[in-house]
Amino acid sequence: MPAPRLRTASVAACLVLAAPLGACGDKPTTAPRAPAVATSAADAGGMAALTAAAKKEGSLNTIALPSDWANYGALIDGFEKKYGIKVIVENPEGTSQDEINAMKEHRGGGRAPDVIDVGGSFAQSAARQGLLAPYEVAAYDEIPKEQKDDRARWYNNYGGYISIGCDAKRVKTCPATFADLRKPEYEGKVALNGNPTKSGSAFAGVYAAALANGGSFDDIQPGIDFFAELSKNGNFIPAESTPATIARGQTPISIDWDFLNLGYADEFRENGTDVDWRTAIPFDGSFAQYYANGVNKDAPHPAAARLWQEYVFSPEGQNLRLGAYARPVLVDAMEKDGTLDKAAAEKLPTVEGTPTFPTEAQTEKARETVNRGWAEAVSN
Repeated sequence: MPAPRLRTASVAACLVLAAPLGACGDKPTTAPRAPAVATSAADAGGMAALTAAAKKEGSLNTIALPSDWANYGALIDGFEKKYGIKVIVENPEGTSQDEINAMKEHRGGGRAPDVIDVGGSFAQSAARQGLLAPYEVAAYDEIPKEQKDDRARWYNNYGGYISIGCDAKRVKTCPATFADLRKPEYEGKVALNGNPTKSGSAFAGVYAAALANGGSFDDIQPGIDFFAELSKNGNFIPAESTPATIARGQTPISIDWDFLNLGYADEFRENGTDVDWRTAIPFDGSFAQYYANGVNKDAPHPAAARLWQEYVFSPEGQNLRLGAYARPVLVDAMEKDGTLDKAAAEKLPTVEGTPTFPTEAQTEKARETVNRGWAEAVSN
């Protein structure tokens, strides 16, 4: 991933000390403000004050965080153990769009999500709608410029590459590229992780397919056309791929993030599930993207929301991501300051070249194109 600009040595040292979260934000530079309007830990009176306020709130509302997604199970357990704050997960299998809808529908009520974790295009949309609060985590400067909002309303936390997962027990020859997916032998076998008009991972799958078929960041239409072709010839099925559908043999080929497909393989082995799940990163449609975190502007638990952000961007939180094959946004900074879990990093699949990312304008244009044309394209 692109190397971030490093801060001064003293601030880099602050990141190293951030494992217990607190050493570098304890002394506010101005009179502390209420957590609901604080734009940093220092602005809230320092980490100690922010932590105390979050513990007083006692709860954190989240949404659409499955325990097997990018190690959220371990992250939630770690946060609860460290701070004694209960994490409530609503609709764990929900989509990025569900998260945005929940912020709107439950605005002003106690059920609203305090924080969101959504695909990049959805984070940008939420910011434009005025749903997110500006908040700079301690490691904000280490996050690469292209991976964050310049007003700190959202910033990427972890990501991966689009991959093709395949059950070698149900598929004679597993596909390695998007071109392979056209083969008649894959009839009724190819699925996405959801609907790309609502799901960030499915949207990324369409973007990757576009790159593999003559498209570009400016032109996602070839990706839609590719799935329209697969739908017409019977290869694509409109079922949402999950570990459960994979185990049942319903979705033996799944286009999804590499960290999810790799994690599923571990899960199946550990549970003794009769699945031989293998993962390939297609060279013809190499597409990397991140998931962004943000604080609800009207969070019911504003201090806990900000403390959660500090936790998932701390070395502890970032290494937990890495333990589930997700690529931490701070990987380069952590490698330089010595906080990176090198053993976990070595387990990541090898990829070639330096990834590039669509701009906000390109992503929004692509979203509009998918929203407008997807349903008709795969209706056959």
